[in-house]
Amino acid sequence: MAGNSFGQLFRITTFGESHGTAIGVILDGCPAGLNIDLDFIQAELDKRKPGQSKITTQRKESDTVQILSGVFEGKTTGTPIAMLIPNEDQRSKDYGHNVDVYRPSHADYVYDAKYGIRDHRGGGRSSARETAARVAAGAIAKLLLKAHGISIFAHVTAVGKINAPHIELNQLDELLKIREGNIVRCADPATANDMIEFIDSVRKDGDTVGGKISCIIKGCPVGLGEPVFDKLHADLGKAMLSINAVHGFEYGSGFEGTELRGSEHNDIPLPKSADSNQFKTITNYAGGILGGISNGMDITFKVGFKPVATIMHNQPTINAAGEAAEIKGKGRHDPCVVPRAVVIVEAMAALVIADHLLRNKTVKL
Repeated sequence: MAGNSFGQLFRITTFGESHGTAIGVILDGCPAGLNIDLDFIQAELDKRKPGQSKITTQRKESDTVQILSGVFEGKTTGTPIAMLIPNEDQRSKDYGHNVDVYRPSHADYVYDAKYGIRDHRGGGRSSARETAARVAAGAIAKLLLKAHGISIFAHVTAVGKINAPHIELNQLDELLKIREGNIVRCADPATANDMIEFIDSVRKDGDTVGGKISCIIKGCPVGLGEPVFDKLHADLGKAMLSINAVHGFEYGSGFEGTELRGSEHNDIPLPKSADSNQFKTITNYAGGILGGISNGMDITFKVGFKPVATIMHNQPTINAAGEAAEIKGKGRHDPCVVPRAVVIVEAMAALVIADHLLRNKTVKL
């Protein structure tokens, strides 16, 4: 089914369910000769895996990745790369209470209506467990981009109404150390502490909270993206909105840009300097994209996540017959998804840029 695949030349197809034997991904179109760092791929998965801290789900999964094909003696062969991640800590009994009852704000009802059958164990295919497969493929995309001087950095900039101050995302290596030095993955330590305390208090209340993730792509060459239907920001938006719990995407100035006049919002180009032939503008309200095509400036965007739908309270709902029912709050779930979603945002961004990087090699002689 096409809905399980993403990308054109650099293309992934994910498979598996939350409580099945395993989840995995087939990556097709990765050029031959790319050095594969398995430790790096595993480290990326470790950033997403459950059970990391008190503010994440306590499901215990090692998320140990197995590369089954497409890599020989540490290099890609140009053939499909198959990766498998076994499920190790399923507790399907935790979902016995909702076999015939629909959880509010989950995909239970629409899956049942669309397919006439649904896997009630942890949401099956609609579970965020599926995103581990994307992170594995995204790690390979990052390795490809690194070879072309392109880097991606995301971090949590809001939890509920707690917002981090604006941070100049220049020294990415240093910011990465700061981000990974706290369990909420915010590049501002003071705000991170406030976020952690708030998420923990929400968790103790049996409730959940949403948040925002900001992302920057550095070193992207001019020319990525198509002029009409596959604009670069459109594909980034599609990628981000495909992530579980994402309710908003904006790039560049985003919605705040609607409050400005054109005279304030236009990015004025700078004359080329003697030591650099790179296109630069005074401001970057465009977010590094003009007419759907990258202009060489930093690509910037934000992603908004809703509160996790599963809360530890009983809620009114309906059953499969459409009758009034009550759903019990059970299972192991994140009180806030954004700390674990940072690497997912980076992975999906990497997949988009890798795909367009390869596509751009076909547009002129």
